[in-house]
Amino acid sequence: MFNILVVDDQANIRRLYEYTLEKNGYKPHTAANGKEAFAVMENEHIDLIVLDIMMPEMDGYTFLRTLRDSGSEIPVLVITARDSSEDVRKAFTLGTDDFMVKPVDEIEMLLRIKALMRRAKISEEKLITVGSTKLIYDSLTVSSNGSEMTLPKKEFQILFKLLSFPNKTFTRAGIMDEFWEMDSDSELRTVDVHINRLRERFRENEDFEIVTVRGLGYKAVHRK
Repeated sequence: MFNILVVDDQANIRRLYEYTLEKNGYKPHTAANGKEAFAVMENEHIDLIVLDIMMPEMDGYTFLRTLRDSGSEIPVLVITARDSSEDVRKAFTLGTDDFMVKPVDEIEMLLRIKALMRRAKISEEKLITVGSTKLIYDSLTVSSNGSEMTLPKKEFQILFKLLSFPNKTFTRAGIMDEFWEMDSDSELRTVDVHINRLRERFRENEDFEIVTVRGLGYKAVHRK
């Protein structure tokens, strides 16, 4: 059973998330602010954190920065009423893994939690296997049918991301936000350039292909 920590200063929100998580097989823990959350984490192993931003004593941004500065890679899903592009950028810059705006659909929240847990497992193993193709994160290498190729870091990261979630569409802006610094001068077409390089490198690969989703972005599709 996965332990999920809900950090929100509104008691009714904590109760709602707690009920929803428990009903779906998770073991919830709760805290009213970042300070309380760290106290919970001293005594409990936490697999994922659902985090509000605006809280007393220690807000979500401070909690997230402190968590990541400590070296923790626990998946974090920010759920907040703040929905400006600045808030989204700041949350991702500080290290959140996903972002939702209140009020949330409980089914969507559960789906995102499931995806984050799956991603965390992949990240921990740092290995993806698709047919005869293997991606080895530590060495940035892709091996297939006896041959091995080391990719530039961003190309590898993009490919690893796409293959971690086959058939899921990722927008150009989302890819840019995750793999380029917020103050980078790079433009969205930079993502297209990296995708085209990946397509050229793996045009003969029989295990997967990168598909353009018109008007949205890209997704990886398994061929077998």
